[in-house]
Amino acid sequence: MPAPGGAAAEGTRHGRAKTPTRLKRIEAKRNAILDAALSLFSRYGLHGTTVEEIARTAGVSKTNLFYYFASKEEVYVGVLSRLLDQWLDPLRELQLDTDPIKGIGEYIRRKILFSRTHPEASRLFCLEMVQGAPLLRHELETSLKELVDAKAQVIRAWTAAGKLGPIDPHHLIFSIWATTQHYADFASQIDALLNTGLDDERFVEEATRNVQRIILDGLRVRQGG
Repeated sequence: MPAPGGAAAEGTRHGRAKTPTRLKRIEAKRNAILDAALSLFSRYGLHGTTVEEIARTAGVSKTNLFYYFASKEEVYVGVLSRLLDQWLDPLRELQLDTDPIKGIGEYIRRKILFSRTHPEASRLFCLEMVQGAPLLRHELETSLKELVDAKAQVIRAWTAAGKLGPIDPHHLIFSIWATTQHYADFASQIDALLNTGLDDERFVEEATRNVQRIILDGLRVRQGG
């Protein structure tokens, strides 16, 4: 799911062909702008962030920023689209020939790891959802829905084959999202309660192990059940 106005689009927007080296530089600059925008949007939201702040944080001029993005809203959608693509990568790995317990366990591990390595991204996505996803609705109703529905079919097939206990696939996926993202979205609450968080490797391992146990034990086939 490429962000709007990607490197290839830049080659046509300005009416001249780009060499591979120039395309790499364009993509690197775009990513620098998206990284800067993510840090600001996750703290202040779309309306609380200015183009000037994004440009200054990215180390570019406002004019230069508009070479890569047509508007602040396009930067915002670019940040969210890139995030959604990264966020869904682990879900794509669940295939019909995957061992369900191992596959879902690994999915949980990678989701918690993503919360650790991309806490700002997780919080921004949460903020967008709370606001009704006004700028990401199309992606949710198309790309996200198609992927989730496809993986729901995989989970149903596992259940039908007796590899998992009876479970609604969508509620399972929602539960994994909610539980794993909690560690990023509510990091302040966790720190207040436990005086630790995802910066502590031991806490990450403990969180992963416990979330896996809670979810996977509920999925295992019960003998004689």
